[in-house]
Amino acid sequence: MGWTLAFAGTAVLFVLVTGANDGAALIGLGLRFPKAPGWLAVALPAAALIGVPYVLGVAVAATFTERLAGLGSEGGAAAFLAGVVIAVGVVAVLAGRGLPTSLTLAVVGGITGAGFGAGLPVSAAGLGTVLAVGALAPLAGVLLGYLLAACSRRVPSHGRMPRLVLAAHLLAYTAQCVAYAVNDGQKMVAVVSVALEVGRHGVGGIGPVSVGPAWMALLVLVFLTGALTSLPTVGARLGRGLVLARPLYVVSAETAAAGAVLGSSVLGAPVSMTQSVTAGVVGAAASEGSRRVRWQGVANMGTAWLVTLPSSMALGCLAGLAVRWL
Repeated sequence: MGWTLAFAGTAVLFVLVTGANDGAALIGLGLRFPKAPGWLAVALPAAALIGVPYVLGVAVAATFTERLAGLGSEGGAAAFLAGVVIAVGVVAVLAGRGLPTSLTLAVVGGITGAGFGAGLPVSAAGLGTVLAVGALAPLAGVLLGYLLAACSRRVPSHGRMPRLVLAAHLLAYTAQCVAYAVNDGQKMVAVVSVALEVGRHGVGGIGPVSVGPAWMALLVLVFLTGALTSLPTVGARLGRGLVLARPLYVVSAETAAAGAVLGSSVLGAPVSMTQSVTAGVVGAAASEGSRRVRWQGVANMGTAWLVTLPSSMALGCLAGLAVRWL
């Protein structure tokens, strides 16, 4: 019973933190578009999170449970729990210091470090692929955001332009929500799946990812709670750190983020949507010149990302050692 409660509590906390970290940024960018319906900015990610994993699969969720470390063996579930707790702690500390970072990167580091510390086999190839794709995705987002925003300035203006731009925003935002559900959002699916498995079979190894529709609906409800609670803070952060002067730039940033994340999903590599959104916004803003980007905000986030992986991996290793000797 103790392990079941520990995993259940961790799953709820993790989904709340993910909503506050990822969901608020995703919804916040959607709400920055003029005349976009607020309810739709919330409904689209909710619908995508519930439905997309059943249509496009849970390959990225399986990466967290299978490709980073040998969590299918005895002690795998406990190591997974330790890694997730460490990841949440690292992100909370950095956020408290004004350095918002990637929860996805922290989870990758925490799980890998915990697996190593617990004496489980760690996949160097799997970790290398995840880190390589994770590093390239933001660069792709910057490039796509820059090119799309630069091209958008060549679009001729006419009377129907506001409606066409709004339609383009809704399409881009929908693609972004689908990309999140098929990639970055699946870290929540992995955590909830492990918690459900421990509740059914006790602590041991981790099996295949499986979360029923009712549990997915509850997951989304908790996710939205975290997102909407943190929306004012994250929205203010987006406004201070990055500037988008035109509605078409918002569309460009959304499209760039969706493209980078969907491309990473083909390899089953988890990529931070927050990083990709930030990269798309930077690229779109930079298309008008470097002065349009408030580089101090970008530098703060970049510093946090550089600190996240080594710190979560080192602390995860210590947590894994503790689990090993329990």
